[in-house]
Amino acid sequence: MLPILALANGAWVTAGMPTADSAIWLIDNTTGGEVTGLHIEFSDEVTIVGKVDVGGNIVPVGELTGTSFDFVGELCNLGTVIFEWQPIDAVPALVQWLSGTNPVGAPFFTSVQILGRLLAQGIVAAREADPAGMTAAFQQFFADNADYLASLSESLGMSLADSLMPIIMSSPAEGIENFFNTVIGMLGVTSLDDLLNGAVDFSALLKLVGLQ
Repeated sequence: MLPILALANGAWVTAGMPTADSAIWLIDNTTGGEVTGLHIEFSDEVTIVGKVDVGGNIVPVGELTGTSFDFVGELCNLGTVIFEWQPIDAVPALVQWLSGTNPVGAPFFTSVQILGRLLAQGIVAAREADPAGMTAAFQQFFADNADYLASLSESLGMSLADSLMPIIMSSPAEGIENFFNTVIGMLGVTSLDDLLNGAVDFSALLKLVGLQ
């Protein structure tokens, strides 16, 4: 399976040479068109102390200290925003280009929690737009992991597939995300690399929601 930065199209979010006390990160617009917004999240509080736009101008909405930031404006295709933030070791948990309020292009993400949220949101969207395609993707997921899921179901004393599908077919994104986090807790993994290169093959679901 692909490493997470490749899966998340991470080539467009890169760390530059830091200053004495600040991180420098470059975020490129590789969506194929002009964007009108940018959303960035961190796991811990950061302060954005500098920003340079190449190919447009996006301005912050709200404070420049926090864990979640939104920017609006315009940036051309292949434009770049160069950020300087503190602390120096802060790494974005999620970066997403926007067109209006809609996500554009693949997100960059670095945490299991963000993956759970993106999967849940994508599954709900797929359920509404193409329920047959969503069902087929889950059938493929169960087939890809038949032996592992059978062992896990036996240890739990219940069929994981039978428990999962009613939640998938009826729950809001928050319910699906909570179930995903519960399953991940059973797997005992805490990092994306361990999750995506571990015993469970998530590729069918990642393809379903556009993350692979």
